[in-house]
Amino acid sequence: MATKKIFIVDDDVMLATMLADHLRTTFPHDVTAFHTGEDCLAHLNEHPDLVVLDYHLNNTVKDAADGLRILEKIKKMDRSVHVIMLSSQTQYGVALQTVAKGAEQYVLKGKDQFDQIDRIVKEMLA
Repeated sequence: MATKKIFIVDDDVMLATMLADHLRTTFPHDVTAFHTGEDCLAHLNEHPDLVVLDYHLNNTVKDAADGLRILEKIKKMDRSVHVIMLSSQTQYGVALQTVAKGAEQYVLKGKDQFDQIDRIVKEMLA
């Protein structure tokens, strides 16, 4: 498997760090964690293959769905980037909204989130 570039974007510093460390030890990919959507956008010129993006980035604006705004900007800048939306939102409409905006997958935060992300990363970056 060739080395790919993965960005993790989550304002929960501990979760972003744990997920980045997990992916680095599980896959031979270059993984970078960001804690704001703006930081991620500033590095899109590095051409990530995959972005794991938190739906609720509350340290960028007061909008609870700031992840959607970042998703739209990512897709506007580079449609080829795969995006997994990560969220604790259980409403079906939220998942549909993220997919409609360009996320390929929607993963609920919880005890098996790393397993789900592992499976998706294998499929998307194979």
